[in-house]
Amino acid sequence: MNQTHKAVGKYRWTICSLLFFATTINYLDRQVLSLTWNDFIAPEFHWTNNDYGNITALFSIFYAVSLLFAGKFVDWMDTKKGFLWAIGIWSIGACLHAFAGIATSGVITGNWFVGFEGAKEAIATVSDTGMVINVSVTLFIFARFVLALGEAGNFPAAIKTTAEYFPKKDRAFSTSIFNAGATVGALAAPITIPFIAEAYGWEMSFIIIGALGFVWMGFWVFMYDKPEKHAKVNAAELEYIQQDILADSKIEGYVPETATRVTFKDCFKYKQTWAFAFGKFMTDGVWWFFLFWTPAYLSSVYGMDSTQAAFPLFVLYMITLLSIIGGWLPTYFVDKKGMNPYEGRMKAMLIFAFFPLLALVAQPLGHITYWLPVIIIGIAGAAHQAWSANIFTTVGDMFPKKAIATITGIGGLAGGIGSTVINKGSGVLFDYTKETDMSFMGFHGIEAGYFIIFSICAVCYLIGWTVMKSLVPKYSPITDL
Repeated sequence: MNQTHKAVGKYRWTICSLLFFATTINYLDRQVLSLTWNDFIAPEFHWTNNDYGNITALFSIFYAVSLLFAGKFVDWMDTKKGFLWAIGIWSIGACLHAFAGIATSGVITGNWFVGFEGAKEAIATVSDTGMVINVSVTLFIFARFVLALGEAGNFPAAIKTTAEYFPKKDRAFSTSIFNAGATVGALAAPITIPFIAEAYGWEMSFIIIGALGFVWMGFWVFMYDKPEKHAKVNAAELEYIQQDILADSKIEGYVPETATRVTFKDCFKYKQTWAFAFGKFMTDGVWWFFLFWTPAYLSSVYGMDSTQAAFPLFVLYMITLLSIIGGWLPTYFVDKKGMNPYEGRMKAMLIFAFFPLLALVAQPLGHITYWLPVIIIGIAGAAHQAWSANIFTTVGDMFPKKAIATITGIGGLAGGIGSTVINKGSGVLFDYTKETDMSFMGFHGIEAGYFIIFSICAVCYLIGWTVMKSLVPKYSPITDL
């Protein structure tokens, strides 16, 4: 047995590392705006919290709708080409943000042939701040649309690749590893982006970070192929990867997978689709809220600028790296406790659903020191990423490979709708509580607003898990799709 184990290659982990770096770049690109708008962009264009909330909410809508079609696109183009198209488009979108100032100046003054500094000077002379706000917000929304269109392809393609290269029992762990790229991207962002923006201008932060995607594309072209075709995947590794085919064939009513394409109508017939979609709807918005609004939270409540917030945000996302444990736990339940993959995954997700409850005390404890909410948000973020790695892999547990990207896209749409609600709602609520100095549960002004949103985030996972378990109480793989 030891000799057989030694003969199994490890190339699948090389592919996993490519997925990790793609996800890292994905999250770096979407973080540039959240780390530059308050200190650099808002003063230039006169934005309010509501303006920023509109941009982030619309990004969530664009991302959600794009996910629905990105999943189908990846299943249609297949993994290699689908991923290349996705990262190419989002890298272009990331760089487009940098030219919003020049375009704003061009629209308002008619002079398009200015550099970044010239655009700033021209905008500063415009007395109609309402026009500056409207034009700049519209241009940023367009750039976010292109970014969202491409970024939507990352997770459907990555989950599909994971299903191609890993057996079911290892998928949560491999997903947690590549999904940790989200944390690493969020971790690297606050210690790089504000300093790039301060040294070279906010525009260059979008260009420099956006260009990383083009570098990744070169590695993907030469390093990826289907495992059964890849010269670096040996026979023993391929047998290990495909071990579920033999196990599933023993299930009563099993039908071998065909090459026929699936439709949305086919997918929505199954409770498994609705369970995944509802779980994403309830929880994706929590992560997006923490990602988009934590820098603003540290600024609004504790008076930190983007460079002062860099170290607390670094610590926060370091804590989030604990999410890798979330991928290992289901494997432990399968190997050591004899559970099937779905049973082990749901048990792990229930454990992770309790940790976000700590967000209920984030704001109350913040009066002692800002480090307590930072740590609590980090723990909640780790729980989310652990939950996320497992909910993604429930798709691979239940559906054939040909449908994985499509189902992932449907869930992504649901998650994006939830994200839109929380991001738009947060922007409106924060402006309202600030302007009216609203009181709630002993908190006043914008602190009351953050307390309300933190409380909502705290209970989302338990609600999501309960509904998922009710819809799909036991392991029920789809064999007739």
